[in-house]
Amino acid sequence: MPGPPVTLRLALVQQAASLDPEDNRAQVRALADRLEPGTGLVLLPEAAMRDFGRPGSDVGPFAEPLDGPYVEALHDLARARDTVVVAGMFERSDDPSRPWNTLAVVGPDGLRASYRKIHLYDSFGYRESDRLSAGPLEPVLVDVGGITTGLMTCYDLRFPELARDLVRRGAQLLVLPSAWVAGPAKVTHWRTLVTARAIENTVHVAAVGQPGPRYSGHSLVVGPAGDTVVEVGDGEHLLTATVTTEEVERVRAENPSLANRRL
Repeated sequence: MPGPPVTLRLALVQQAASLDPEDNRAQVRALADRLEPGTGLVLLPEAAMRDFGRPGSDVGPFAEPLDGPYVEALHDLARARDTVVVAGMFERSDDPSRPWNTLAVVGPDGLRASYRKIHLYDSFGYRESDRLSAGPLEPVLVDVGGITTGLMTCYDLRFPELARDLVRRGAQLLVLPSAWVAGPAKVTHWRTLVTARAIENTVHVAAVGQPGPRYSGHSLVVGPAGDTVVEVGDGEHLLTATVTTEEVERVRAENPSLANRRL
């Protein structure tokens, strides 16, 4: 039986990351004064700790452990505003030259979960796997305010089996921090795929990206019926939305495609 309805207020922070990690920690600290009261989940983009730099750049020297300065800055924000923060970072791995592209999930009580990006961006002329290590083939979920939340990063969006596995394991919300590289039709790909993942899984999807000129912006939240709850264009924005378990249950009752699947 479904539990009582749960509502979660989100804040998506579409902003560019600097090549200076201290600048990015300062951006995190500045968010404390910008969040609306009652914000339960704050989403920052992929590589929010430090931008990728020029294609092929070595990011190994900038990687940090999960108890390093960037996660501590996220913890300070989470404690100050009694919220949960999800942000992209480069995490030290066993290979110093190829860290993980990681999402850190940090609450007032500290690090709650981390997800190491499974699908590295070896596409459209890029070779992310030359400089980063792929994460283990294990989907990661975390409870945020009573909503089961699945974690994905950028290029993962193009692989529907990951989203489906997260939903099969109970996800009611998928979050997707990204640095979606700009290019011909890339915004169309982004919006279409975010919407598709929501519709085919009858789940909320909250996708936040870095803005142009290098990236595509267009952060958005799509509901489980495929409706766009909120979306921005390019530039730096802080957008808010509310998601509910009640809407997920209502849409799944009307469109029981998950229950009807045969493969």
